[in-house]
Amino acid sequence: MSIEVLPVEGLPILHEGDNISEEVCKRAELKDGDVICVASSVYSKTKGYTRLLESIVPGERAKRIAEKTKEDPRFIQAVLDDTKELIIEYPFVLSKMESGHVGVRAGVDNSNIERGYIIRLPPDPMGCAEEIREEIKKISGAATRVIITDTCGRSFRRGQTGVAIGWAGMKAIRDFRGDCDLFGRVLEITEEAVVDEFAAFSNFLMGESNTGVPVVIFRNCPEWKGHDSLFFSPDEDITIKAMKKENKKE
Repeated sequence: MSIEVLPVEGLPILHEGDNISEEVCKRAELKDGDVICVASSVYSKTKGYTRLLESIVPGERAKRIAEKTKEDPRFIQAVLDDTKELIIEYPFVLSKMESGHVGVRAGVDNSNIERGYIIRLPPDPMGCAEEIREEIKKISGAATRVIITDTCGRSFRRGQTGVAIGWAGMKAIRDFRGDCDLFGRVLEITEEAVVDEFAAFSNFLMGESNTGVPVVIFRNCPEWKGHDSLFFSPDEDITIKAMKKENKKE
C-alpha cells in the first residue's frame, strides 16, 4: 500500500462568503476515495464564525476567570459563549462544546485572522464536513471523504496535535474488536481513532504559523469498518470525572 499526501498549495487568504470547496477543486484533481482534511479555522472564516473582540461585553464570570488566567475578559466571554460545559477554569479554561469536542478555550483562537478578531469553531462540524463533501461531489464528481480538523493539547504529553472535530464519508473509529493478532489472540479492546490520525499528519503539513496550507489530501487510503463514537460519554470519561471530583474538593 502506498499512500500519497498532497498539500493543497496556492489557496488565497479566504474571507466570509468565499467557497473553500470551489477553491480546492480549482487547484486539485480529486479522485474517488480521497480523504480531504480542512482546517476548521479557514472554514470558520468563510462562514463568518468570527467575532470582533471590541464588540464583546464580558460578564462577571468572564471577568473572574480572566483575573486568574491573565487573559482578556472579552476573549474569555467568547469562550464561555461557545461552552456547553465548563470543565476547569484555571490554569486554563477547558470546555466541552455542543458537538462533544473538549478543547482548551472552546477552540476560540485569535491567530491567523485580522487583528481585533477571533475565530470560533464551527458549531456543527459534522454538518460542515458533509456540506464540503457534497459540494466537492457536485463540482468535481469525486466521491471523497472529508475531515474538519483543529489543534488540541493532550493529557500527559507536551505539544499540540491535529484532531478531527467533524467528518463525513467514513467512520471515525476503526474497530478491531473480534479480530485476531499475529499470534491468534482475539482482540477485545482495540479501537483505532483513524480520523484523528489523518488530522494529526495533516496538521504537520498545515503548520501552526504562516505555512498557508489549510487543506491536505490523502490518496490511496483503504476503507475500514467501525463506528462514529469518537467522544466518550459522560459515564465513560474518567478524566473529566476526576477533574470534577477535584474541583469539588477545592
